Amino acid sequence: MKIAIAFLRERKREAGMYAVFAGVFAAVSYLYDVSMDAVQYAFLLSAVWLLVLGGLDYVRYVRRHRELLEVEWMFESDIDGMPEAATLVEEDYQRIVTKLYEAKRELESADRIVRKEMVDYYSMWVHQIKTPIAAMHVLLQAFEEGRFHEEERTGEDGAGMNTGYQMSVQQCGKEMKLELFKIEQYVEMVLTYLRMEGMSSDLSFDICSLDSIIRQAVRKYSQMFILRKIRLEYTAVETKVLTDEKWTVFAIEQILSNALKYTPSGKISIYMEEACLVIEDTGIGIWPEDLPRVFEKGFTGYNGRTDKKSTGIGLYLCKSVMDKLMHKIWIESEAGKGTKVYLSFERKSMRHE
Repeated sequence: MKIAIAFLRERKREAGMYAVFAGVFAAVSYLYDVSMDAVQYAFLLSAVWLLVLGGLDYVRYVRRHRELLEVEWMFESDIDGMPEAATLVEEDYQRIVTKLYEAKRELESADRIVRKEMVDYYSMWVHQIKTPIAAMHVLLQAFEEGRFHEEERTGEDGAGMNTGYQMSVQQCGKEMKLELFKIEQYVEMVLTYLRMEGMSSDLSFDICSLDSIIRQAVRKYSQMFILRKIRLEYTAVETKVLTDEKWTVFAIEQILSNALKYTPSGKISIYMEEACLVIEDTGIGIWPEDLPRVFEKGFTGYNGRTDKKSTGIGLYLCKSVMDKLMHKIWIESEAGKGTKVYLSFERKSMRHE
């Protein structure tokens, strides 16, 4: 019944045109004194012919409706089964539907890739953050079980025992601070990863002191420098740059984090070389074959896989931030000798016409 009503609504224009033509034919026949029997017979024949054509049209309408329903059911997997277009307008609609379907498939494919990347990253992130949490559990358990008292008895006299005990507690505190700082870093990194998509709307460019930006990043990692016993050599930078202060601080923080992570001993230097800011470390360096890929998402490289410290996301975020700020970043490194990270804040001069 629903199909019949829809069919009649779609054919009401044709029915209206038939009624108008029949009225005109009847009026002209009446004015010219044509026999009404002949007129009625003509009306009867045309009505029968109209019903036959209408019936055939209705059958085709129902069949096409069912074909389109079948296409709808399998639309998720295939669109090739669409019925052949009967008119030019239907052909246009089918072309539009096909383009929409292809766009939908592309969006679904991109969405699947993004979801997979998110799942991969969070799986890796959870694995990484479990390490400092487990270390803190071990330290707390050792403290609760009084294992530091055992170290206390190794002292030769009372003063030695007390000093040994105090140092053990201090060492425990330092280790817990280190692990807690790692957890904070992992949490901040995942929050930044989530904010990256909407970063463009969060940018606020201004003329900033590069020295102030560097000091903010160094201040955050000051405890790490002390706990890891890494020396910092910083030459004050008297330079102003056009940038977003918050995101530039984040990029420098990520570079410092990597430098501290892969520098077991030695120093980290921050200085200007020509027009570039350089952050140099004396760490384990990067293998030549890994250098071209260090900014790829999820890439850890040989050293990252060996030490199992890398998430493969820090330098990717750093490069993404620098690109959106329209700054440049590149790395020079030699395995076993250290790494230099170059940051260029220069901008091309623009001429107004």
